[in-house]
Amino acid sequence: MNYKKKTLKNGLRIITAPIVGNVTTTVLVLVKAGTDYEDKNNNGISHFLEHMSFKATKNRPHTGDIPLELDKLGSRYNAFTGYEYTGYWAKAHYKQGEKLLDIISDMYLNPVFEEKEIKKEKGVILGELNMYRDLPMRQVEEDFLKLLYKDQPSGMLIVGSKKNINKFKQKDFLEYRDKRYVAENTVIIVSGKFDEKKIVLDIQAKFKDINSKKSLKKTKTKDIQNKPEVFVRNKKVDQTHLLLGVRAYDYFNKDTMTVSVIANLLGAGLSSRLSRKMRDEMGVCYYVRAENDPAFDHGFMGISAGVDNKRVDEVISVLLTELKKLKEELVPDDELQKVKDSMIGNMYLGLESSDEIANYFGSQELLKDKILTPEEKIKRIKVVTSKDIKRVANKIFVDKGLNLSLIGPVKNKKSIKKILNF
Repeated sequence: MNYKKKTLKNGLRIITAPIVGNVTTTVLVLVKAGTDYEDKNNNGISHFLEHMSFKATKNRPHTGDIPLELDKLGSRYNAFTGYEYTGYWAKAHYKQGEKLLDIISDMYLNPVFEEKEIKKEKGVILGELNMYRDLPMRQVEEDFLKLLYKDQPSGMLIVGSKKNINKFKQKDFLEYRDKRYVAENTVIIVSGKFDEKKIVLDIQAKFKDINSKKSLKKTKTKDIQNKPEVFVRNKKVDQTHLLLGVRAYDYFNKDTMTVSVIANLLGAGLSSRLSRKMRDEMGVCYYVRAENDPAFDHGFMGISAGVDNKRVDEVISVLLTELKKLKEELVPDDELQKVKDSMIGNMYLGLESSDEIANYFGSQELLKDKILTPEEKIKRIKVVTSKDIKRVANKIFVDKGLNLSLIGPVKNKKSIKKILNF
């Protein structure tokens, strides 16, 4: 899978990833503007700004112009905000590629933050926040991050607090955008079918006046813990949702791939260890999964499940036992090979379309300043050994790195704290 990278004098990066035989084009713009770059006073502004960019621009001054144009092109489109970046994208038949670039670049470069539209969008975003509050599976993840990172940006909500959502004004968006939406924070990716020479020239023309200020550095996340931590949100629900996790590694650590293999071994697919144990043997849950979540300067591995309210203590003990096994026993060769094959196969399934490929290359370039091709990533998966798994398990599966968040009718938090150890 080939790609080309061009860095302009102002720091703007352009990634082109042609796909042989493809009939679609995806245009994606990624910018380092997310929750990790906020503070208590402006938490939520990255997400709110993303919403407002769909409203109106200098070239498309009426609310509804942007989605109407994109719908007329028969395109798929969206935007998203995370902890480390915001993205704007659209995908359509390759003959619409030039128009897609015009629209997406306009959204990024020329948003108009009208006070009347800001006021309307507050209601939309508050509705989004309330929706998440009604989803225990989502809430338990937010509680877990708060447990890990406390009042640091990495522990705040992407959508922001109600207080902040209600207070944002036009000047707040303009000031934040002026600091974060700058050339060296931005990567533009085009994937699928397109005229490569022409699209690069078009991008240079569209973005010739992009803000070229120096980008502000991210405040380093403190990733320190000295004892197991528990957070319980007592709520009357039909099952208890929990997230048990440990502190792990950032993007750049050589053992991050080993942690990903561990997570897949434990909780990826119905043949994973935790699925077989908790679904097939115990019949205690419908969903259980494990994921590695590395970031720029911190990371964690977490196990999520929704379980029978009466068997929470039992489930936590079982999860800890399964983690402990990896510290004490080598993973059999056939099981490890199955996990590696599954990871490789799922990676290819996740790269079937132009939008997925755009995000694959773009997110790596933005966050790591380095791109691993799928072939290079496969090599890193293949070299992980059972001894590596045991070594890393003994580093990260330790009492002082344990964290647990729960949502449910939990009556005895002390009993949970007592069993939260290896």
